[in-house]
Amino acid sequence: MRVLGIESSCDETGVAVYDTSLSGIDALRAHAVYSQIALHAEYGGVVPELASRDHVRKLLPLIRQTLAEADMTVADIDGVAYTAGPGLVGALLVGAGVARSLAWALEVSAVGVHHMEGHLLAPLMEDDPPQAPFVALLVSGGHTQLVAVDRIGQYRLLGETLDDAAGEAFDKTAKLMGLPYPGGPQLAALAERGTPGRFKFTRPMTDRPGLDFSFSGLKTQVLLAWRDSDQSEQTRADIARGFEDAVVDTLAIKCERALDAAGTDVIVVAGGVGANKRLRAKLQQMAARRGGRACFPRPALCTDNGAMIAFAGALRLEAGQHTPPQVQVTPRWDMATLPAV
Repeated sequence: MRVLGIESSCDETGVAVYDTSLSGIDALRAHAVYSQIALHAEYGGVVPELASRDHVRKLLPLIRQTLAEADMTVADIDGVAYTAGPGLVGALLVGAGVARSLAWALEVSAVGVHHMEGHLLAPLMEDDPPQAPFVALLVSGGHTQLVAVDRIGQYRLLGETLDDAAGEAFDKTAKLMGLPYPGGPQLAALAERGTPGRFKFTRPMTDRPGLDFSFSGLKTQVLLAWRDSDQSEQTRADIARGFEDAVVDTLAIKCERALDAAGTDVIVVAGGVGANKRLRAKLQQMAARRGGRACFPRPALCTDNGAMIAFAGALRLEAGQHTPPQVQVTPRWDMATLPAV
């Protein structure tokens, strides 16, 4: 089954073709992502109306480009998958409208995919995928969650952030130290030049039981440290390193607790912050110490992309699941309500 995947939940337009007749990463025939970072940079954040309009402009050319790279035409598509939520309602409607129209014209099935399930399943596209049960850490600009995966489509929320997501905390911390939008990746790059241990921040909510997260207090500590410092370039890098170490340690501590709670030694990490080198190294060390494994998608598939939507949609379409023909999206959507595959 050759599935066209469309992702348009926020500020990236992603398209991919996934072929279930192939295995491993070879099944990803082609994928492309157009980022709107330059469009939103002058506003310091995503402007929903501008995001929607840009999806309208870019989506059809990106579909043509991706099909050409896969050496396919629209007539070769057997199914269409699209992000139906959660996300910005206008942006979601652009992808859903194009996907439903294509499916209707081609007389093929279509399925709306949960954006975070797409992220969660992205590591399963690799050549040596983990098998359920495992624990997933979903860590991005909008979400920080620990999920027990009993099987594909059967998820139990173990813990989540009570305020800012980890990626959001990276972006906001970068902004308060004067880094341009989007600040998270720049903060992580700056931390590479920082002196370990010069600034030591707390590891929030690790001094008590539980699997929830909170990063707002950490953000305030960084603000105070930056305000009271000499604000030199080296100090900026040192604070960035201290902040990143605190976030990485907090995530690792909670992940190990989640593995204990779920009775497994396999951790799957997905979402934009999953590309962070220090987080990857820390979780790999933790998993190896337990005799388990830590699994990540390749960095190009950590951020929002059409490949994860095509893959998740292919699994559901092959299981006989599809979405009614109405153009319908769900901006707020609990992943625990999804049917099992």
